[in-house]
Amino acid sequence: MSLPTVPSVTRSRRALLKQLGALGGSAWLGSLATSPAAAAPTLMLSNALLHPLVQAPIPNGRLLIENGRIAAIGGPQLQAPSHAKLLDLQGQHVYPGLISPISALGLVEINAVQATVDSSEVGELNPNARAVVAVNADSELIAVARSGGVLTVHTAPRTAPGGLMAGTSALLQLDGWHWEQMALVPELALHIHMPAARTPESMFGDNSAPRAQQQRVAQQRLRQLDEAFALARAYAQARAVDPKLPIDSRWEALRSCFAADPQARRPVWARADDRLQIRHALELAQRHELRLVLVGGAEAALFASTLRTRQIPVVVAQVNRLPLRRDDPVDTLWRLPASLAEAGVSFCIGMSGSEGHAANERNLAFEAGRATAHGLSADEALKAITLYPAQILGVSDRLGSLQVGCLASLFVSSGSPLDIRSEVLRTFVQGRELPMDNRHTRLRDRYEERLRR
Repeated sequence: MSLPTVPSVTRSRRALLKQLGALGGSAWLGSLATSPAAAAPTLMLSNALLHPLVQAPIPNGRLLIENGRIAAIGGPQLQAPSHAKLLDLQGQHVYPGLISPISALGLVEINAVQATVDSSEVGELNPNARAVVAVNADSELIAVARSGGVLTVHTAPRTAPGGLMAGTSALLQLDGWHWEQMALVPELALHIHMPAARTPESMFGDNSAPRAQQQRVAQQRLRQLDEAFALARAYAQARAVDPKLPIDSRWEALRSCFAADPQARRPVWARADDRLQIRHALELAQRHELRLVLVGGAEAALFASTLRTRQIPVVVAQVNRLPLRRDDPVDTLWRLPASLAEAGVSFCIGMSGSEGHAANERNLAFEAGRATAHGLSADEALKAITLYPAQILGVSDRLGSLQVGCLASLFVSSGSPLDIRSEVLRTFVQGRELPMDNRHTRLRDRYEERLRR
């Protein structure tokens, strides 16, 4: 959380900066204080196979980057300005940067070391918690994710055990000195966790007593969640009538979920996997007129008609996992994206969003690749990790495709990112080319050097 500026601290900081500058650190301090966007050059990518995703691929294509955005895109006839730097890609592929639609990246470094995990708050109701202020811009995992073509992540808080409301998430570009520079949308959605009527351990057992107890607890927590939204809605209505009413920080954070214009309401992302969780999420959203997005959605295909009619998107949180029930076919979740696509349900593909998967965001494309082996077309799979998450997140005018006006956040690869044999060769965030080295490559180089000794 941000704190008010203390004048004495500010003067001390200025004095320290002046001393460091006098010691020859002025160049470093200047780069630190400069926004990364200011350093983006005018650049023409040429002789590339462009994949705009909103139109057919463009062989021998050219793409002009100016002021961090795509200024022009076309074939070999496209002319570059005289001041543009030319970059011949020699037939390599250019894709829009992959978007991870649900992630804990930036909130966790080493999952087994609690001191490096800052993804949840204590308590059941924390709608006023903001993930963006906890983001660690120096995380080693950020460069690792970029090496897999992931250039934008939707970083979301998690609930503590037994929690219901986690707080608000942030959409981050994976470049910047601190979260203010990384945040494209500092507060994007409210995240809630739908209570489960049974735990994974009981799914494979026949003991009805514990399950009945779990159901009672789940019903109690559902009532608590419902009452929280009812109180927040009443608070929002009261504050609209009398702005001088005392402010409650928790309900104040929920006011935007009840805006008069339905399209202006803050989305509510509900983590729900099994059919009871999804049903309760749908009922909750209808009762309180929420803009709902389902996260997880393992059994979302059972509600395809309702989801399509009510235009509720599904974030398939991890394709490559086991089914929920022991009598389900092993490929149930592998076929889920194809099932949703066939039913006309808006969807995208992500990782699980858990702390443990923050280190594996680089594998996002392979989650979509798994779905292509089970009915989803390669074109749809690519859109499920680029264009579709941008649409669900409300930023398709800036991200998710190669179009004029979009941010120049893209990567160059040797082939399709869905193919594990392909390699990401270069990455650009808002037109700035970023280094490809990361903790993994440094360890590789270190031990290769050891073998040569």
